[in-house]
Amino acid sequence: MDIVSDLVSHHFWYLAPNLTVLAQNITDPNILGQMQKAFTHFIQSGQAWALLIGLVIGYMIRNLTSYG
Repeated sequence: MDIVSDLVSHHFWYLAPNLTVLAQNITDPNILGQMQKAFTHFIQSGQAWALLIGLVIGYMIRNLTSYG
């Protein structure tokens, strides 16, 4: 059990500086506004149509290639 704890502690201390976030500088705290802006861009850029067309074509291909 001592070997396992040594390995875990070694990997934890090796990764700790990369994963530790002590402070963040948030420039725009309006989360809902950011989500609305991203969704509006998703719709206006035509990506919603591409998603729907891809889902339909993928569903058709899946049905054509499945057996049984």
